[in-house]
Amino acid sequence: MTPMPGGWSGETFLAEAGGERQVVRIYARPRAGGHAHEIDAALLSLVRGLVPVADVLEARRADPASEMPALLVTSVLPGERGDLVLPTLDRAGLVRLGTALGDLAATLGGMPMLRRGAFVDGNLALGDLGGPDGLPEWVAEHEERLTHWAPDERAGLRAVAADAQALLDPVTRSCLVHSDLNPKNLLVDADTLTITGVVDWEYAHAGHPFTDLGNVLRFDRDPAYVDAVLGAYAQRRGTPPGEALALARAADLWALVDLAARGSENPVAARAEALLRAVAGTRDWHAEPA
Repeated sequence: MTPMPGGWSGETFLAEAGGERQVVRIYARPRAGGHAHEIDAALLSLVRGLVPVADVLEARRADPASEMPALLVTSVLPGERGDLVLPTLDRAGLVRLGTALGDLAATLGGMPMLRRGAFVDGNLALGDLGGPDGLPEWVAEHEERLTHWAPDERAGLRAVAADAQALLDPVTRSCLVHSDLNPKNLLVDADTLTITGVVDWEYAHAGHPFTDLGNVLRFDRDPAYVDAVLGAYAQRRGTPPGEALALARAADLWALVDLAARGSENPVAARAEALLRAVAGTRDWHAEPA
């Protein structure tokens, strides 16, 4: 088996058997009480036909006696990773891919869930998400890892979190959230710029409808791309682009705070911290690092 490139948890491999290629996900680090492989398989079945995902070929439980971890075997999807395609695009290409991504985020945002929570088994039963209920409390929980920030920055973050929570609270509907919906986890046809696959559902949960849109727009901010994403989203979901962008930025603060608190661990976390410091310093969730 050959390890798959990119940030796919270091547990995903390309395998070939009988002349057929397959993707094998090995759950060496059990999560969700050992049900992670069943949850991932159920999610792929849930969204099939609405979102381009791989076919589930086998889901195998862990065998403690033989020390074999659980695994999930799926088909191989066509396309190239979106984070490799996106930097090569001209304005027209950014519009095409942005439109496809906005439509994808709108599809996920329209898949209703009865309440918010974490998936706990293969039936997609919901447990608690864990952690505090609001952004201000979330910030307070992470502030001890932001002590290297200036006091004004931390005060700005608290103020932005309070404003964001006030904006998010009226949206009480829950939906399926991929929770890592960025170009790295998308496969794209390089010629047509259609999305051929959505991968890595490890962090999926039932949550706020604007979480995925916030993830899509977190780092990739070319105006042509952003306008295309928001235009496609508005056409499907009916939320005006300006309002959708504000809600997306507010919803994304949950992830930015978590990433920023781990700022030295990896390049993505460091980039998130730089972005969050710009937001906190200006008290504007649309801000970007200098």
